[in-house]
Amino acid sequence: MNITTVTNASGASRTGIATYRLLAGCHPADADISSDSDFDRHVLASILATAAMEGGRISDRAGLSGDELVALLEQHFPSFRIKPEELHLHFTCDENDEVAMLRDLLLAQRSTDGDTGRWLAAMIARRAIEPNHLWEDLGLRDRGEVSRLLSRHFAPLAARNINNMRWKRFFYRTLCEDDGLVMCTTPVCTQCNDFNVCFGDESGESRMAERRRDALLPAAALAESRRTDRPLASVSVDDHAGPAGFAGD
Repeated sequence: MNITTVTNASGASRTGIATYRLLAGCHPADADISSDSDFDRHVLASILATAAMEGGRISDRAGLSGDELVALLEQHFPSFRIKPEELHLHFTCDENDEVAMLRDLLLAQRSTDGDTGRWLAAMIARRAIEPNHLWEDLGLRDRGEVSRLLSRHFAPLAARNINNMRWKRFFYRTLCEDDGLVMCTTPVCTQCNDFNVCFGDESGESRMAERRRDALLPAAALAESRRTDRPLASVSVDDHAGPAGFAGD
């Protein structure tokens, strides 16, 4: 299994769910996160699976170097098979200033020891530049899992978000405040026209669940056409279907 790009035999990227199963051994909806160690594995598998959904080199999408990715897999997913020749990869991920600033902010606010917190700081910083809610771009199931993640590994920073601001917005506001800059001109948040940008609802469907639903729609439409004996005009089915019948990403 290539650790730089997770692909199936046809060359299409595996679905996020298939990659998560490969790493964690279960569907993400069934993950047991009762213990801190189980929760960490769930978070890491979710981030890597979401990175795999987007194509390209997983390490780049996840914010890790090749060596860091190998070390993470060996520590948290020891049953994951890695080809011997891939253990010597030394490529580094491309990083812009925005990612570096956020990573350094997280590293300065760590509340756990060991490699996992360091890897997560880099991974969160990289995923934070994607366009969706942070919990979505980390591949997690809801905002609550992001809050738990940050409270566990970056507790001093998480504790500063006393008004439950959206996490990405909170990160950038913190960076500005720490540099002595003023992000907002409105003295009170409730008087701001952009209130919903900072504090709006963050509910929704996880990205992996959304991909699963989209993949099942053609099959459901086909089944309905057969049940009603009506012709189906067109059903789009991905030729590169991944494991368990999910369309390849």
